Amino acid sequence: MAFTLENRLVIGVSTRALFDLSVENRIFEEQGVEAYSAYQKEHEDEILRPGPGFFLIKSLLRLNMSPGQESRVEVILMSRNNPDISLRIFHSIEYYGLQITRAVFSSGASLLPYLSAFRTDLYLSACEEDVQAAIDAGIAGGVICGEGMHDYTGRYDSEQIRVAFDGDAVLFSDEAEQIYVSQGLQAFENNEKEKASLPLHAGPFARFLKLLSDLQKEFDGGSAPIRTALVTARCAPAHERVIRTLRSWDVRIDEAFFLGGITKREVLSAFGAQIFFDDQALHASLAAEVVPAARVPLRSREGKSSNIYRLERRINEVS
Repeated sequence: MAFTLENRLVIGVSTRALFDLSVENRIFEEQGVEAYSAYQKEHEDEILRPGPGFFLIKSLLRLNMSPGQESRVEVILMSRNNPDISLRIFHSIEYYGLQITRAVFSSGASLLPYLSAFRTDLYLSACEEDVQAAIDAGIAGGVICGEGMHDYTGRYDSEQIRVAFDGDAVLFSDEAEQIYVSQGLQAFENNEKEKASLPLHAGPFARFLKLLSDLQKEFDGGSAPIRTALVTARCAPAHERVIRTLRSWDVRIDEAFFLGGITKREVLSAFGAQIFFDDQALHASLAAEVVPAARVPLRSREGKSSNIYRLERRINEVS
């Protein structure tokens, strides 16, 4: 019987999201693909250090060891590298005991067709172009931050999966945020107060949060190996619409921080996020100083309205 991805949480991860390839990438940018390939082959037996997405992936795969969860998560390596230089990556995967057996090596071609073919639910990469394409196709995606700048060894190696999300333009659409940008804080708060009972449209990570929430429900109350957090610049009175939106989606969020402009770094560090998703480059880069973080690109204007429809339809399909 053929292997199927039905009823699995499918994570696509690039080599640079999984491992620290900052030195190798610098060789690629400064000397070109041939020098990069030669370096990788010369260092095939050297194990790579964990990258920004490593411990999230490790914890997600650990889910498969829970009773009754043996096949709930499938991680697929998705890389623009060519197959000839894949040995070092697989040696490192084997060294760390990661159950990653499936991979795509596209030799520079776009990965979007394969993200769709594998029914990817989340894609982590250092390539802006690929992540933007994923977002425009209605797939949750994040551009990793702080590559090669921080040592992720040990600190985030937790038994519990800990994922933190920004609100507007990440879990929710940017409809309310645009009012803030164009008209200011008071107009934003007035709008959110007036529309408190009207759910926000889905953002690029709404469906992924729903999938995590559904996984949590398969475990007994306090034993769920997943913990989620909303870390948003919103504060009262703009909090009510958020809570009612999550209720309308039948989504569980474990912790919520309505910060009203307070920096997110300390809260994220205290929460122990294995990854934090934010649409603002400044917030994501500051967060990456204390926890692994990824930036969520804005959807392209051309696909914006159709994506809102597609995302909300996919949330309904999960339900």
